[in-house]
Amino acid sequence: MKFKIKRETLLKPLQFVIGVVERRQTLPVLSNLLVQAENGRISLTATDLEVELVANFNLDVTDSGEVTIPARKFLDICRTLPDESELNVSFINERIQVKSGKSKFTLSTLPAAEFPLIDDIQVQKEFSLPQRELKKLIERTSFAMAQQDVRYYLNGLLLEIKEGQLRTVATDGHRLAICEVNADTTADDDNHQVIVPRKGIQELARLLEDSDEMAIVQLGSNHIRIQLPDLRFTSKLIDGKFPDYNKVLPKAANKFVGAKRDTLKQALIRTSILSNEKYKGVRISLESKLLAIQAHNPEQEEAEEEIEVEYEGESVEIGFNVNYILDALNAIPEDHITISLTDSNSSCLIEPAEAKDCRYVIMPMRL
Repeated sequence: MKFKIKRETLLKPLQFVIGVVERRQTLPVLSNLLVQAENGRISLTATDLEVELVANFNLDVTDSGEVTIPARKFLDICRTLPDESELNVSFINERIQVKSGKSKFTLSTLPAAEFPLIDDIQVQKEFSLPQRELKKLIERTSFAMAQQDVRYYLNGLLLEIKEGQLRTVATDGHRLAICEVNADTTADDDNHQVIVPRKGIQELARLLEDSDEMAIVQLGSNHIRIQLPDLRFTSKLIDGKFPDYNKVLPKAANKFVGAKRDTLKQALIRTSILSNEKYKGVRISLESKLLAIQAHNPEQEEAEEEIEVEYEGESVEIGFNVNYILDALNAIPEDHITISLTDSNSSCLIEPAEAKDCRYVIMPMRL
């Protein structure tokens, strides 16, 4: 294998795929990158056995071949070389040699046959949507995924395909996030649901661009594959049944609060400074046209804030984890939000005042 390449041409695809290479691996070959060179094409593949990333780009190749090389060392070499450098990469005596100007590096290799590739996923459903729409779905819901929950199906993001609509749902048992976009999808009699694991979602969020370029989504029985320009993402799916999130959505809300998102957010941030560091609880009190936020901690310190809101109803007090509310507010881009409540023991619903494409349910906490 032998090819010549500009540093910038190699650096971008290397940075795309490096995210799945864990620093500690169960198999030595998983610390490596599979480099495949053939006529006019180079592909770089990285995997952690759960997520696989493949970057492709066009390049004149002197000698074809394939080999695996230490991923992070190769990236660090490319990253630290001067701008506009040209790299000469060649496979000699079971070693990869990288030359650039007066710099020369020799890296160990492992056989390409040892590298575990995800087989063809046997596509059952396929559709496409702009990258910005898929990115929006992930950014507005993924923060509510559980982390290392024994209910393993919560450690991921639900992707639900409906007729003409794509929806993402995440929950950790204390809060729920839902977002939906219009998409060129068809659904079976039952809505098609898959759960993408946390690591896959984090990598996908990093790869997607805020552009109208299309992402082709392919679903198999055990995998999801997303084709982007010059990049292919594949992840295993979580085999489990996601809870019926519709049962969690408040149905009997009779108290509705209209507020400016940024005003409420800043008040919560200030109040949270003196909340209990472990539980992060704040008490929210509502009365006509007024929302009060209170927090205190074991050191007997207290914080209080009041803001004007649109509310006409009876007084109510309810406790929440302030971080859960802030996460929801950070995910909403609109200036005005609506909060729907029933009583002090029931969850609340936060959503944009105008566009109803995302919704956030937060369970109350006892203070």
